[in-house]
Amino acid sequence: MAGETPSSTKPFAPFEWMIAGRYLRTRRREGFVSVIAGFSFLGIMLGVATLIVVLSVMNGFRKELLDKIVGINGHLFVAPLESPLTDYAEVAKRIAAVPGVKLAIPLVEGQAFGSSPYGGSGVLVRGIRAEDLKKVHSIADNIRQGTLDGFDTGEGVAIGRRLSESLALQAGDTFTLITPRGASTPFGTAPRVKGYPVKAVFEIGMSEFDSSFVYLPLTEAQSYFNRQGDVNVIEVYLDNADKVDEARDAIEKVAGRQILITDWRQRNRTFFGALEVERNVMFLILTLIVLVAALNIISGLIMLVKDKSSDIAILRTMGATRGTIMRVFLITGASIGVVGTIAGFSLGLLLALNVERIRSFVSWLTNTNLFPAELYFLSSLPAEVDPAEVMTVLFMAMALSLLATVYPSWRAAKLDPVEALRYG
Repeated sequence: MAGETPSSTKPFAPFEWMIAGRYLRTRRREGFVSVIAGFSFLGIMLGVATLIVVLSVMNGFRKELLDKIVGINGHLFVAPLESPLTDYAEVAKRIAAVPGVKLAIPLVEGQAFGSSPYGGSGVLVRGIRAEDLKKVHSIADNIRQGTLDGFDTGEGVAIGRRLSESLALQAGDTFTLITPRGASTPFGTAPRVKGYPVKAVFEIGMSEFDSSFVYLPLTEAQSYFNRQGDVNVIEVYLDNADKVDEARDAIEKVAGRQILITDWRQRNRTFFGALEVERNVMFLILTLIVLVAALNIISGLIMLVKDKSSDIAILRTMGATRGTIMRVFLITGASIGVVGTIAGFSLGLLLALNVERIRSFVSWLTNTNLFPAELYFLSSLPAEVDPAEVMTVLFMAMALSLLATVYPSWRAAKLDPVEALRYG
């Protein structure tokens, strides 16, 4: 009917997708535009994959360190106030009965120098009852040599694997402990030197602990460090490491004496705080890779709009609306970002789940140690994929890609068909 305006097509109609698909295909005349689109795709894919891998490794690193540090040191530390902790057995029993408490272990701790005929090293001696040591799974489940059977009666020691290697010791060998605070004599305090048979060699997997921790029977440690039947601290292990505040209040009520309680967060605040800062900074830095790739989408689309100005003009004269033209270029640019993000997700997930195998292969190929335990505390490269973080990365990459298409698409929609045909 005369004067009737043609009805516009529905948004994202099939022909809009068809035109966008044709613009994405490589043609000899538009080779440079295709190269930019290819680099944009690679940039987004590598940026997303790198973000997923790095965040997964840092999550795994934090989890492994937390599990090992807290797994061997406990969650809460009960120290005496006003009077020595000679009633440690009764106090530990009352604390162990608190809901949410898994273990309450009395300990004697002291610094000493450990030696063998082949060398020496500073060590942290921990006096512990055999029944308690067997309940510390990070030790009891990782015995590499010897046994913990008869630990209390044999007057032997359990040492870490790295310490045993550095001192060339095996189960059954003699390990000598030296401390400057020995017996008192008329001439002053004499150093105490005593040899102990190595009952067991354990491996926690954290180099700092494996190279410095030495476990002695509790009564022997009290005698060695001149303690009058008391302990330094009672270490408390919880079912949930995050519920230290609730457990602290309950322990104070049942202790039956003046105590000072600290927790794993206070002891390791600086260390885990630094890890969190590093993780956030790495996220921001690696996001720049995705941002640069998104800027490449902008430049590629602007060049495509300029190259296709006559095509746009013809489409407009055939009845295509500004919205249609804008959607065509939105689809073109968004396709690069979405496909690149999905490819990056697949690649990142594949790398994150096999990062230790990849590290081992590269180390073997280059004959170098890419993850020395002496520097990074752990003996293997951990990774833990957090679904929430992965979704955040995917959303961020897709959002940047979509935002990058808005300006070139708007510019294409605003193109005047008369001017485009005159100067195209």
